[in-house]
Amino acid sequence: MVIDMGQSKVENISAVIAYVETHLDERLDLEKVAKGVHYSKYHLHRMFKDTVGVTLHDYIRRRQLTEAARLLVFSPKSILEIAQDAGYESQQAFTGIFKDMYKHPPLEYRGRGKYYPLQLAFTLNKNPTAPNEMATQITYAKLEDLPAWMDFASLVIDGFPCFDAQEHLKRLNYSIRQRQILVIRDKSIVVGGAAFSRAAGRIEFLGVHPQYRQYGIGEAFLDFIRDRIFTDREISITTFREGDRADTGQRAAYRQLGFVESELLMEFGYPVQRMILPKKRVLHTHFNLQVRTEREGSFDAAHRRRNGGYDE
Repeated sequence: MVIDMGQSKVENISAVIAYVETHLDERLDLEKVAKGVHYSKYHLHRMFKDTVGVTLHDYIRRRQLTEAARLLVFSPKSILEIAQDAGYESQQAFTGIFKDMYKHPPLEYRGRGKYYPLQLAFTLNKNPTAPNEMATQITYAKLEDLPAWMDFASLVIDGFPCFDAQEHLKRLNYSIRQRQILVIRDKSIVVGGAAFSRAAGRIEFLGVHPQYRQYGIGEAFLDFIRDRIFTDREISITTFREGDRADTGQRAAYRQLGFVESELLMEFGYPVQRMILPKKRVLHTHFNLQVRTEREGSFDAAHRRRNGGYDE
């Protein structure tokens, strides 16, 4: 059985995303985009949020700040020019929001010379299916899944600050060979993925495609891993600290799943908080975002993040 995921709505949102991408260097808001794609702003707001799980306002801001971060590292443009390209009327306003999201002011971020995206452009599946049994179709990834996985990873990038695609791919290759990567597919498209380390008893990556978060895929991964891989073991994760404006909802999702707060940490220069799921805790709440867990033991968590979120 196939559940209607609104093909026409997906096509409409794809057109909205294309419009945003071609106007990233302009001052964008809901009203301007709505006029550009010929929708009422109220209808567009609801349709966008329902389809991809974030508001259009947040998506635009994160895309423009991502482009600003890229220009800071790879272009000679002045910070004022970059601020204006990102739609900000003053360098001061740009500096404030950039620091909130990237944890470094623009000049310092430029000096570090290390770019990572907050939000990459969504590429939606225009022919989605959602069979009732999708959440039960969990399999171990194969090496031929690598291209589809990397496409998938670009859609859930918001949960992984300091994400390095090259290092991620390197560690992914290793983890697939160790049978430590799980996937759920819609035909050839990866719509859910999880990575874990048997040795450390840790979930390292858990993501769900934005179009599929209402089908219980994330929760199914956690149930599978908890019941078959990490039985009778405590599970830890690290996530955004309370109040972090870069958090698109991960922290709240973890708490709803039963994770409890633990110590504050710094990972690769980014402020996070460790959270723990105690043994035998029942998972009963819808999970719709991605999970990453902290590195325990002698191998530093920051090194794991530089390696794209994976470990031996």
